[in-house]
Amino acid sequence: MPLLPLTQPTKVKDQHLKQVLELTFATLLISTSGALGKFIDMPAPVTIWWRSALGMLFLLLFCKYKNINLKIQSKRDLGAFIFSALFMASHWITYFIALQLSSVAIGMLSLFTFPIMTAFLEPVFTKTKFDYIHLLLGAMVLLGIYILSPALDFESDSVKGILFGLFSAFCYAMRILILKQYVKQYHGSSLMFFQLLIMSIVLVPTLFFLDTSNISTQFPYVIILALVTTAIGHTLFIQSLKHFKVSTASIIGSTQPIFGILIAFFFLNEIPTWNTFFGGLLILSTVVIESLRSRKH
Repeated sequence: MPLLPLTQPTKVKDQHLKQVLELTFATLLISTSGALGKFIDMPAPVTIWWRSALGMLFLLLFCKYKNINLKIQSKRDLGAFIFSALFMASHWITYFIALQLSSVAIGMLSLFTFPIMTAFLEPVFTKTKFDYIHLLLGAMVLLGIYILSPALDFESDSVKGILFGLFSAFCYAMRILILKQYVKQYHGSSLMFFQLLIMSIVLVPTLFFLDTSNISTQFPYVIILALVTTAIGHTLFIQSLKHFKVSTASIIGSTQPIFGILIAFFFLNEIPTWNTFFGGLLILSTVVIESLRSRKH
């Protein structure tokens, strides 16, 4: 008996599954940033310059190989790319500072408040109607942050790590909301290339004012950070914005702390505390709730 051709709904389901798996793979690659950010022994801005410069070179080679257009279409687009790159640089630097001050678990979980920040900010960018359920989810996130560090001692490195992580989350939300408007006109690799190029230029002064002497011993880890985490992981994530709403992509990508904590456990021997476990569970619960809600719309 001959095999029947796939029906249209089956094709759509298969395509959607492929897109979800690609986004999950991108998330796994990006999640290596937690352990690498904690492990690399250099000032955060210096690490981010190397990450940006090497990642930019890898993407330039890839774009030339694939014949991807690297021309910016207008001055307005250039302005948007500069703003998004500044947010991206701020996000990466403050995220790495958060990792160095606290732990991979606390740094990553603080950062992953960004899906709820995105949900609050997205109506401003896209003129969509604000969903009041996000107020409840936002309150759950705040409670999760409180459980992560119940003693609000600003001298504590853990609290400083959480605050840097929250600011990093805001910068990341702003960056992807700006880029979302350009994913149909530009390839994901070219968008990431423009960002890394701008960041490489902006962060050059850090090489003259901060200690860069450790690069000789840290270079293999910086290469992994630039190629695996940045050039491949972030490009795949940006590409996924073609298929998902920003808030939905952020939510699916929020399995990243789970991957990151597991990587830190196996490679850095970091064991999360019960506070981290329960606070993180509450934060990630908001992600699951919003993910399920997004599928219904």
